[in-house]
Amino acid sequence: MLSGRLGLETARIPHADRYGLLWLSRGALTVREGTLSFERNGEPGKNDSLTLGRYTIPFQTVSMILLGPGSTVSHDALRLLARHGTALAAVGEDGVRMYTAPPIISGRSGLARQQARCWADPEKRLMIARRMYAWRLGDDLSHRDIAALRGVEGARMRETYRLVAKQMGIDWYGRRYDRASPNAADLPNQALNHASSAMEAAAAIAVSATATIPQLGFIHEDPSQSFVLDIADLFRDSVLIPSAFHAASEAIKKPHGNIERLARRETGAALSRQKTVPKMIAKIKELFGDSQRI
Repeated sequence: MLSGRLGLETARIPHADRYGLLWLSRGALTVREGTLSFERNGEPGKNDSLTLGRYTIPFQTVSMILLGPGSTVSHDALRLLARHGTALAAVGEDGVRMYTAPPIISGRSGLARQQARCWADPEKRLMIARRMYAWRLGDDLSHRDIAALRGVEGARMRETYRLVAKQMGIDWYGRRYDRASPNAADLPNQALNHASSAMEAAAAIAVSATATIPQLGFIHEDPSQSFVLDIADLFRDSVLIPSAFHAASEAIKKPHGNIERLARRETGAALSRQKTVPKMIAKIKELFGDSQRI
């Protein structure tokens, strides 16, 4: 009846004016009376305060919905989200897994185009890499080449591992990872592996939310998720290492505990507590000097 009236069919709120991410889990995402509805039908998780009941979702003012475990989504909901340029990602508890995120945010190529320009220009590519190293190391390293920066960062990481392990009362014999047999490592190294996976999932959410290009990394180069790894590494000191070593400490006290579950829960709690995904999104925008309204 209102087809074409007041521009309602094509109206879209710019993402710069939206609220960002909305986390939902343990419920059904459907359409009721023409609007998006979420019915929470399972008990909330540890870091989830949403109680049982039905909620109307302001999907036009949200950039991306993160749908967690125990949830379903209807075809009508997907259609409504796509029409209004709101993305949907299927994620693990607290965002420690990233299963899928259809690229349905239309009209958001600004950051991706700027990323591609920086990546394709050798000078700008080096500038971006130096900026990320400066964020991680806390120093102005604009005069250092990448090989030297990798050496400085490697030495700092080794010292960070040693200090945090000592703080947690863990015997630490160095970072060891065998891709062919990841479970053969000691508990601290296993915990670091699982925490790394959780951090990469959080970074994948941030990259997807900003519509940037996962393959175009500035420090990492070969992996298909190179830029995801670049962003995850920005929070290695503050989130990944403390979470992993705390999980290892708990596993040592309780030998029958599942180290993967412990590391995932510790990392997820830290991601939620420190609001890491929003911080990652802000860093991506800052990295490419995003000043336009998208």
